[in-house]
Amino acid sequence: MRAEELTELAQQLRVDSVRATDAAGSGHATSSMSAADLVAVLFAHHLRYDFDEPDHPGNDHLILSKGHASPVLYAAYLAAGALTDEELLTFRAKDSRLEGHPTPRLPWVDSATGSLGQGLPVGVGMALAGKRLEHGPSRVWVISGDSEMAEGSVWEAAEHAGAEHLDNLTLIVDVNRLGQRGPTRHGRDLAAYRRRLRAFDWHTVEVDGHDPRAIELAYDEARSTVGKPTAILAATVKGRGVAAVADKEGFHGKPLKDPDEAVEELGGRRFLRIKVHPPEAAPAARPLRAERPELPVFDKGDEVATRDAFGKALVALGDARGDIVALDGEVGDSTRAELFSEHHPERYFECYIAEQQLVAGAVGMQARGYVPFATTFAAFLTRAHDFIRMAAISRADINLVGSHAGVAIGQDGPSQMGVEDFAMMRAIHGSTVLCPCDANQTAKLVVAMAGLKGIRYLRTNRGATEVIYGPDEEFPVGGSKTLRAGDDDRLTLVAAGTTVPEALKAADLLAAEGIGVRVLDLYSLKPVDAGTLRRAAEETGCLVTVEDHHPEGGLGDAVAEAFADGRPVPRLVRLAVRDMPGSASPAEQLRASGIDGETVAAAARLLVEEGVVR
Repeated sequence: MRAEELTELAQQLRVDSVRATDAAGSGHATSSMSAADLVAVLFAHHLRYDFDEPDHPGNDHLILSKGHASPVLYAAYLAAGALTDEELLTFRAKDSRLEGHPTPRLPWVDSATGSLGQGLPVGVGMALAGKRLEHGPSRVWVISGDSEMAEGSVWEAAEHAGAEHLDNLTLIVDVNRLGQRGPTRHGRDLAAYRRRLRAFDWHTVEVDGHDPRAIELAYDEARSTVGKPTAILAATVKGRGVAAVADKEGFHGKPLKDPDEAVEELGGRRFLRIKVHPPEAAPAARPLRAERPELPVFDKGDEVATRDAFGKALVALGDARGDIVALDGEVGDSTRAELFSEHHPERYFECYIAEQQLVAGAVGMQARGYVPFATTFAAFLTRAHDFIRMAAISRADINLVGSHAGVAIGQDGPSQMGVEDFAMMRAIHGSTVLCPCDANQTAKLVVAMAGLKGIRYLRTNRGATEVIYGPDEEFPVGGSKTLRAGDDDRLTLVAAGTTVPEALKAADLLAAEGIGVRVLDLYSLKPVDAGTLRRAAEETGCLVTVEDHHPEGGLGDAVAEAFADGRPVPRLVRLAVRDMPGSASPAEQLRASGIDGETVAAAARLLVEEGVVR
């Protein structure tokens, strides 16, 4: 297209953005209008994409990080022939694929956006996979707003992209000066953004974001730049083309008051169609092997930390499958992810202490067909909670592993203790939450979680625990293991992870006193084995949960939910971390929190003595 035709296409995108938001009665028309020229030139001349084959490995990847400007993206899909005009006007309607912010309900959307500051970090994950694993010609384009450049996650991503020399990544910043409630921090000062990005070793280009020729040259420059990612800093006008709203405050997130007049001012409806360039040659297929992984085997009675078993199992999984990748937050020596780096260095990605980038990188890689395991301390995953939440909205399939969980880590103190992780991960839509107690169980669950959908979380322990299961045992997700049971059980101890050996110790102490208790290893907290819990409640009358976690949202709540459908609720006693711990040895920590074997036995004994249980 010539420059004049590109201008006409941009006006069409503005008109269709106005029409879509008017039909919805809500939405971000003015934010879409500022980006229209940038999107028009990208779709017409630079994007390489097959809309009929969205999974084509040679496709470019486009992330609209300023997801509130979804109308301009949908208008571009219409111009490309991927949408009909009828569907465009279902914007924001119930059951429409065209949600207020883009999600992968549309097959051409790789990642959900809308929580600002996430598009670039996810794009970095995609670009890393493309550059280091696929070595193909596809590019990653991220369209960002200027407001979200205040997000710390953007600068985690910017530093990572510069350090990795991601010259297959282009960031397009729509600098329209206005945020939600007023001017942005830097207004339309392109130099302010240039200085910051160049400090992270980016190549930058400053353009008039409404000049198609300048935009064209900027995109060409980005494609030809070697060794650095490129940021195109485009000065634009919010509400461009309609005098009533152009560069004016107070119109963010609102449809135009007089859409017919706005459409007329923009030159009326147009019906231009563009043929997006097809992808170039696809990279070679990833090597995948069908055989089952040869998992490490641990002998019963040995003392092995579940984090050690995780690291060895991940290596075995990587040996068997070429699509397994590992990302770590500069704690690989502790999480044991570094074992993977020794065996498969080309598929190991060090994200340093940037947990938001860690999770976002995993989301980006899974969008390119890889199966990522992202690891850090359980406590530090809380920093990335919004990215995990958005990953679920993205329908992403990622594995998260949190080590050093609970007070059992000992002397490091509360800042390092993950005692909120179950609550956080159980609250994620469609998540799977697993907590193994021994090495063989851990290895089996690592393989199982790699084959699941959605957000999968595995909690591992710092300290060694006794291997109680043989290598031939199976651990289906959603299951549990009954470790002690008798006809005269007075109650059931329900434990997971670190507290399983403590529950077994309590059961042995009580058995010596003639008090029979059942012990249940609830290694799957979500989904939970409701059937076994209900049988235990019916047969023993009382469930005592023992967890190295705060009482809110953890094991106790998972057990309680098994009875949330109107079934009779048993006597339920919860032993959990209720005080703020300090520094102490692991044994002292468990005792202080009332979840060590002796204290658990004392609690059960008291229930019996007081006649609370039969």
